[in-house]
Amino acid sequence: MEELIGSFPQQWQEIVGLLLAPIVWIPRTQHVLMDFFTRSPSMWVAAVKYLLLLLPALLAVLALWCTQLSIYTLPFRSNRVHFMSAMLLAWWDAARATWLYWTGLVRCVAVACGFLLVVAGFLVRLVVEAVRQVALMPFTTTGRTTGRYFQPGVPWVAFVALMFWCVLEATVFTHVLFPTVTDVLSRLAETPEPARLTGATLFVFLLVFVMGSFACVQAVTDAVRTRQLKWVAQMVAIEVFVAFFEVMFLYREIVATFLPSIADQRAATIVVATCGWLGVRGLTWFLFGQYGTPPMIAFVSRRPLTEPGTMSNAAAMSAGPWWEESLADFRRETEWLHAASDRMLEYLALPALHIAAAAVNFAMVLIASRQVFNLPFKGLDEIPESRSILSSMHLQPRKTG
Repeated sequence: MEELIGSFPQQWQEIVGLLLAPIVWIPRTQHVLMDFFTRSPSMWVAAVKYLLLLLPALLAVLALWCTQLSIYTLPFRSNRVHFMSAMLLAWWDAARATWLYWTGLVRCVAVACGFLLVVAGFLVRLVVEAVRQVALMPFTTTGRTTGRYFQPGVPWVAFVALMFWCVLEATVFTHVLFPTVTDVLSRLAETPEPARLTGATLFVFLLVFVMGSFACVQAVTDAVRTRQLKWVAQMVAIEVFVAFFEVMFLYREIVATFLPSIADQRAATIVVATCGWLGVRGLTWFLFGQYGTPPMIAFVSRRPLTEPGTMSNAAAMSAGPWWEESLADFRRETEWLHAASDRMLEYLALPALHIAAAAVNFAMVLIASRQVFNLPFKGLDEIPESRSILSSMHLQPRKTG
């Protein structure tokens, strides 16, 4: 500034110095502030200076320039009292903005520390819960399996046991009858060796036959339960024919194979085979046949495995797909993350925006004799847009004359 004054002629330097007296000391203050920020004993001290004092210092320098330059405009202003009031209020807002800047920084640090503590506590609880779940997984799995097993519903155990027994019985019958069937087929076809698919075909036929035998027993039971005498007579007749076929062609061969001592006695063989059929059918029926046959028939006929109203309350009140709960948790976590990020952005932006708004108020008081921002801001939503500010000011030149 002294160089600027020295550039004028000698007779004008005193007048120019008097005119520039209100602002001649501001550049010196700027150099002092610049030295204060550029000279620091350590990086930590410099960081603290820049964080706590840089923006308030810039606001103070701008406020000094606007205040001192406004002195040159006082002779030309019409409403000087209003202008001076606006300038004093601008200084008040600057002081309050500086205080809010410092308190906002403290709040940001407190919120960040609290957030880190909450996240750390959540991670600790998550790890502890994961360890606990892993330790209790065998007991939990056993409890859930036992609870589901004892809940009424489709008798899967009986159904699987029945199918296993049908396969086992068909396998035994196939092994016993395979020589006789291949001999008969070789004689009929007049070939020395049977076809390769003879064993598989015989197994499938016997499996269907055994399953049909259990179905006939189920039909007789249903007919007796419903007291339909005509249907009972028909089912009993069919069951007698089925029992006769199994005894004569299946069980009799098994008895002849395992008891060769009575193979020559036809009556004894038939009696033993009949007792064997009754014993096997009775044991398997009362153990799992009466529970597994209805699901088997329903599966073959493509009907519901359980009748309406027989499902348990837990099955009837079952939840939706397994991913709905996880998706709902993900949505809640996403909404919380967005809300937390918005609040953190507001905490970080408001302190600096208070300083910037106070600086803009000084400039607008110098130019238009009025402030544009009402400080302090309670949130980012209270900050008006530039278009709304310009439309509300209606800066129009006055008509003279």
